[in-house]
Amino acid sequence: MKNCNKYQRGYFMPPLTSFKWAQQEYVTTPPTWCSVDLRDGNQALVVPMSLEEKLEFFQLLVKVGFKEIEVGFPAASETEYTFLRTLIEQDLIPEDVSIQVLTQSREHIIEKTFKALEGAKRAVVHLYNSTSVAQREQVFKMTKEEIIEIAVSGAQLLKQYAAKTEGNFRFEYSPESFTGTEMEFALEICNKVLDVFEPTPENKVIINLPATVSMSMPHVYASQIEYMSDHFKYRDNVILSLHPHNDRGTAVADAELGLLAGGQRIEGTLFGNGERTGNVDIVTLALNMFSHGVDPGLNFENMLDITAGYEKLTGMKVHERQPYGGKLVFAAFSGSHQDAITKGMKYREERDCNNWTVPYLLIDPQDIGREYEGDVIRINSQSGKGGIAFLLEQHYAFDLPAKMREDFGYKVKNVSDQLHKELMPVEIKDIFVKEYVNIDNPVELVNFRFNGQEDFHTTVTIRYNNETLELSGKGEGRLDAISNALQSQLGLSYSNLNYKEHALEVGSKSQAVSYVGITGPDGAMHWGCGIHMDIFTSSVKALFSAINTMKKAI
Repeated sequence: MKNCNKYQRGYFMPPLTSFKWAQQEYVTTPPTWCSVDLRDGNQALVVPMSLEEKLEFFQLLVKVGFKEIEVGFPAASETEYTFLRTLIEQDLIPEDVSIQVLTQSREHIIEKTFKALEGAKRAVVHLYNSTSVAQREQVFKMTKEEIIEIAVSGAQLLKQYAAKTEGNFRFEYSPESFTGTEMEFALEICNKVLDVFEPTPENKVIINLPATVSMSMPHVYASQIEYMSDHFKYRDNVILSLHPHNDRGTAVADAELGLLAGGQRIEGTLFGNGERTGNVDIVTLALNMFSHGVDPGLNFENMLDITAGYEKLTGMKVHERQPYGGKLVFAAFSGSHQDAITKGMKYREERDCNNWTVPYLLIDPQDIGREYEGDVIRINSQSGKGGIAFLLEQHYAFDLPAKMREDFGYKVKNVSDQLHKELMPVEIKDIFVKEYVNIDNPVELVNFRFNGQEDFHTTVTIRYNNETLELSGKGEGRLDAISNALQSQLGLSYSNLNYKEHALEVGSKSQAVSYVGITGPDGAMHWGCGIHMDIFTSSVKALFSAINTMKKAI
C-alpha cells in the first residue's frame, strides 16, 4: 500500500526487558474483573442507554458476577449523576460489589464526583490524565513536569474530598495513553501518585495501565507491563490493572500476556463493546481461562440469556462468529468436522470420559447453555452423512445403518443445495420420510400370511399396475420368503438384502422401525424404511419401500 512510510513506531519499549512472562504457559489465577460497560461501553453507543436501561444492565452485570462495576462519569452529565444517586439511594448495590467512577484531575469535577458518591458503601474513584508524547505535545502543549503536577494535584484532591465525604473509598490512577508514553516517564508519574496515596495492605491502590490506543504487538505490551510491575514503589500494595483497547484486533492477546507479565485486574466490556474497535472482550477472556481448567469467577452458564440482554439494552448485535457468544461459534457445517464431532461425542459416552477432548469443540457447549443438536451440528449442502444422521437420531430416534447414512446424506445435501439454505431437523426428517418410509408405489403391500412354520411358506397380496395379485413363495426365514415371492413372480432382480430394526422411542414407544437395503441390477444399493406397530410388519414395509425406490431409480 502507498504511504506506509508515514507510519512510524508510536510506542516505547522499556529500558529493561526480561520476558519472564514468556516462561509461563497460561493464566492460572483469574484477575479481578471490572466491567466498564456502563461507561466505556455506553459512550460508544449511537444512542446511549436511558436511566432504566442502565439500571437493568447493572443488574445483568451483578448476575454475571462482577464485583467491580464502573458506573460512569457522574460529573459529565445529569443522567450519569442521577444513575449513581439512584443506585446508592435505592440500595441497589450488593454488599460485595464496588462501584467505580471516573474523574479528571480538576477540582470542580472531583467535588461533584464525591457529591454523587455520598453514602456509597464501596467505591473506587478513578483519576486519569493523558501522558503520551502525542497528547503532551499536540493537545496539552505541556512539559513532563506539568503533566506530573496534574496527576499529583488530582491525587491530593481525591484524598482531601474522600476524607470529608461519607463513604468507603479506594483510589485508582490511569496514565491515559500509557502505550504511547515513554516507560521511564510512565513509571515516574505513577510512583509520584503512589507517594500521595500511600497505599497500605488494608487500602491498596489500583494503577491502571491502559492501551488507550493499541499500538504494538502483544509481546511489547506485556514487556511494558512487566517493566512497570517490577519497578512500582509499594508494589505489594498496588493492584496492577489492565485496560486494553482493540485497535489492532489484539486486545484479548494483550490482556492475556499482560496478566502473565504481572497484571492482576482487567477492565473491559461484555463482547468488547467500546470506542473505535472496542475494549477487551471479557466474555472471551474469561472463557479462554475456563477452557484451560481455570474458574474465571464469572458465570456465563446462560450465555444465550446474557447475549439477549446485552443486545436488548445496547442495541448492538453479537456477531454470529463472536467467540463463545455468537450463534454460530459451535456450528459445524463441514462434513469432516461433523463426523469428527459425532465420533468424539460417542467416544466420550462409551468411555465415560471426564476430560473434554472432542475434536473441533474448544469447550463443551452445554457448559454455557448451548445444545449439541441446535448449536453444533447444522445442515447445509456442505454437511456430511455423519452430522445428518446424528440430527435424525437425536431428534427423532432413527438409527440408520452406516451405508444408508451415506445414501440419505446425498439426498439431504442435494435438497439444501437446490434451496440454497440451511435445513432444520424437521425438514431433514421430512426428506427421510418422503424418500424412504412406507413407500407403496408402484408396488403396494395389501396383506401377507404364512402357511407353514418350518419352510416359511407365504402368500403375499399386493396391488401392482392397478391389479390385485396374490404371490406365493418360501424361504429360510419369513422376510426371505416374502422377498422370494416378489422376485420370482414380479420379475424383480436384486441381491445382498441388508436388514436392521429397532424400537422407535421418540413419539410413540410402541412403534418399531426397520431398514432394508438391496443391491439392484444397476449395482447400486437401494434403501427403504418401514414403520409399524408390529416389528415384522415394519420389516416387510421396509422391503417394499426399498423395492419401490429401486424401481424409481432404474
